Amino acid sequence: MTMLDREGDQNLAPDLAPAAALFHGLSDPTRLAILQHLTLGEHRVRDLTEHLGLAQSTVSAHLACLRDCGLVASRPQGRASMFSLSTSPELLGVLASAERLLAATGYEVTLRPNYGIGTSASPSPAHPRAHPNPVPGR
Repeated sequence: MTMLDREGDQNLAPDLAPAAALFHGLSDPTRLAILQHLTLGEHRVRDLTEHLGLAQSTVSAHLACLRDCGLVASRPQGRASMFSLSTSPELLGVLASAERLLAATGYEVTLRPNYGIGTSASPSPAHPRAHPNPVPGR
């Protein structure tokens, strides 16, 4: 596919651009890991880098993509930013549907944690369960 073909595809269905952006946001394993971790509650970039074992710049770039897709939000806290899921119930619904689709195709995975928001232990996204290993000083 040439660049011209790619541009032509975008012109054929401009109303699909938001959906394409959403699926792009969900297309990377690191971004899925970030979203999965954020189901436990808000976290700083530093918390996510420690949890995922990635560079700060890598995590920040993925968070920017997720913010552009409307999946995460941030709020300032001192000199840091706290990141959280912006649409917890809807995102968990999409991930649950993806798990069912993957299972139906023979690629069973767990995209949602078995604890945290949306589980029997913490059914309400408005009342997320605390992270099992809180970071000191938070």
